[in-house]
Amino acid sequence: MPATQKIDHRKEYLQKVSALLKEGALNEVRLYFHSLHPAEIATVLESLPVEDRKKVWSLIPPSIMGNILVGLHEEVAQGLIEMTSNADLIKAASSLDSDDLVDLLQVMPESLVAKILKKLGKEQGARLESALSYEESTAGGLMQLEVLTTRKDVTLDTVLRYLRRRGEIPKATESLIVTDRDNIVLGVLPITVLLTKPPESLVSDWMDKSVVLIPYNMPAVDVAMLFEQRDLISAPVVAENNRLLGIITIDDVVDVIRDQADHSFMSMAGLDEEHDMFAPVIDSAKRRAVWLGVNLLTAFFASWVIDIYEDTIDQIVALAVLMPIVASMGGIAGSQTLTLVVRGLALRQIGASNALNLIVKELSIGAINGVAWAVIVAIIAGVWFGPSIGFLLGAALVINLICAALAGAGIPLVLQKLGVDPALAGGVLLTTVTDVVGFMAFLGLATVMLL
Repeated sequence: MPATQKIDHRKEYLQKVSALLKEGALNEVRLYFHSLHPAEIATVLESLPVEDRKKVWSLIPPSIMGNILVGLHEEVAQGLIEMTSNADLIKAASSLDSDDLVDLLQVMPESLVAKILKKLGKEQGARLESALSYEESTAGGLMQLEVLTTRKDVTLDTVLRYLRRRGEIPKATESLIVTDRDNIVLGVLPITVLLTKPPESLVSDWMDKSVVLIPYNMPAVDVAMLFEQRDLISAPVVAENNRLLGIITIDDVVDVIRDQADHSFMSMAGLDEEHDMFAPVIDSAKRRAVWLGVNLLTAFFASWVIDIYEDTIDQIVALAVLMPIVASMGGIAGSQTLTLVVRGLALRQIGASNALNLIVKELSIGAINGVAWAVIVAIIAGVWFGPSIGFLLGAALVINLICAALAGAGIPLVLQKLGVDPALAGGVLLTTVTDVVGFMAFLGLATVMLL
């Protein structure tokens, strides 16, 4: 019951902290933070305006700064790092596991990274420096270096005594990695086996040889999909010849899934998921201006198409009234297809072998919906402005919905082929296509049929 109450109260954290800040009760804020998890404090910090964020950050002890910083979006974390002393940052870094520490070092100034690596000692510093060489969005960038290993020719009792001498094990450890003398992965020994099987038996008797090995250069998104498909909690990361480098645990994969969801959602609006929502107004305006400019260019293009048929619109005013219907219906239909295809590409469900089948299917859906809705809008427009206008609107709607389906399926496939993020640019291009095709179909047919 207490756990449920805790979850229910999370939505009140921001209101509570904001109220205390308004009263100037900084000591109460400090005491309140003692009851919160670092991830919850990170959420509060991201939700506060910059000036309030500075006040709150000054109350955070260095011992938990590191765990808070790794839970923040990159831009927010960098802003807080800039206002923190090097001594406090070094203390914060020393409290982190290797995977979280690598994430934090990647957003720190290089001069400070060198000091932290030196502080950690030659051996650990060298290991972390090696981990920093991997791309952040790959398995190598996700893995933690602390790994429990064992040999296959020792008894379970020997392994248990070794663990007792250690006194602690790395977070989210569910298995020990079984390696040979050259650090080549041979299998895994689940902790449950270690605790339940005869202690005099050998590791080789119980180890799981069907372990899933993750190449260090596998994209993080693919790692997340592999964890989901295989129901993994952890998996070893290997270099060439299956040489053990580290291990990825489920908590790191959850971060990848969250980041991917944020990226997909924000990219549809041309925004960056790492952007601080309380960043300076000028900085935010500049970032958004780029996509507003792109959209303006496409809007002028659509307006130019309308201008071509100016004489037709002047003679038949009803066309101006009904034009938005064609463009709007095409935009919605295209967005449905675009969303489906972008998701399919992200999940690796669409490739060269099935892309054509998907396009044909979406064209069929566009044709069916086009005809069905064309009948409805034709009847309404016919009653409103006459049968000829109704027929014209229905015909244009069929054309635009079919073209919208083709664009919605084709644009993300082409963008991915060109190395452009379909989620980022697809929406703008689709809007242009559906607007231009809709206007050209409706006004072009009107020019041919009614004048």
